[in-house]
Amino acid sequence: MDRRTALKLIAGSTVISARGLAEATQQRPLGVALMGLGNYSTTELAPALQLTRFAKLLGIITGSPEKIPEWQKTYSIPDQNVYSYERLDEIANNPEIDIVYNVLPPGLHAEFSIRAAQAGKHVICEKPMAASVAECDAMIEAAKKAGVTLHIGYRLHWDPFHKRMMEVSAGKELGSLKTLDAAFSYRMTTTPPGHWQLSKKLGIAGQLYNLGTYPIQAALYVARENPIRVTATSHNSRPEMFKEVAEGYAWEFEFPSGLKSTGFASGREDRNELSAVAERGAYALDHKAYSYRGIGGHVNGARMDFPTINQQAHQIDGICQSIMNRTASLVPGEMGRRDTILLEAIMRAAETGKSVEIGDLGYPVA
Repeated sequence: MDRRTALKLIAGSTVISARGLAEATQQRPLGVALMGLGNYSTTELAPALQLTRFAKLLGIITGSPEKIPEWQKTYSIPDQNVYSYERLDEIANNPEIDIVYNVLPPGLHAEFSIRAAQAGKHVICEKPMAASVAECDAMIEAAKKAGVTLHIGYRLHWDPFHKRMMEVSAGKELGSLKTLDAAFSYRMTTTPPGHWQLSKKLGIAGQLYNLGTYPIQAALYVARENPIRVTATSHNSRPEMFKEVAEGYAWEFEFPSGLKSTGFASGREDRNELSAVAERGAYALDHKAYSYRGIGGHVNGARMDFPTINQQAHQIDGICQSIMNRTASLVPGEMGRRDTILLEAIMRAAETGKSVEIGDLGYPVA
């Protein structure tokens, strides 16, 4: 890749266009309240919000009172911006909070995203969007009715390595795709009993819902088309640990062009890759493909070379810029709904052992 192309991609991965910067800087940063103070909020989102231009961490919503003092001390959060889940609706009266970022387990996404929207706050909801398509529909409708926006926490749409994979496919730099494989899994060993990832009520389908959205998304934005059918299997080598959900899933999408792609998400083994073979060569993210940092990849053997970015800061700033400028979200609720249709199709295919036809997904790839 030449320097001009690299700089273009880096610029594209930032959230600030010239017009967007001029418009957004006329307003104060949007106040964000993190809802759910687990590991992701603590280690990634809160630190990222110290790097954002268009967002500021001003509030927390938690069911763990013991966490409140440390969060208030670390991030100077005033008492009036601290809420319990029971008091969430009172946030409607707080003009400092513009956005509620829902970082709760998937089984709670719909209820609390709807409540935040009804309180008049924009919503960023972590992936996957919800437990079911019906819940996705309810979330979208609640946001529209309240006149607020709904976004899904798909951080990789701002990552330069993933943007490069999209660009190679969109421009057919290496011709049409012949094969496509995407996998994200890790060996679960220390997850305590009762953790939401092991709960059907909270985690829905274990690692398929926790990690599976990444390879699903990657398959679609590299293939540049939506799939028309899927076959799938589930596996469980440790039923004593995975009592309510499967240990993992493997699936194959078929696309209108005839392309087939494999996908994998599991708690059984370590895999983290995205690879594509086209008519005139191959391109891949072959090192930490879906990780927060340390991603590596190549296009026909030439290594991708991009500076490290904070994915979450770019994601949040990009969403805030779309809210401020009243432009279309890069990661709207409709995208999350599309992916939930595919999650449900994978589960159904695994349960029945038959291929599942996929109808209109309601949201295009590009």
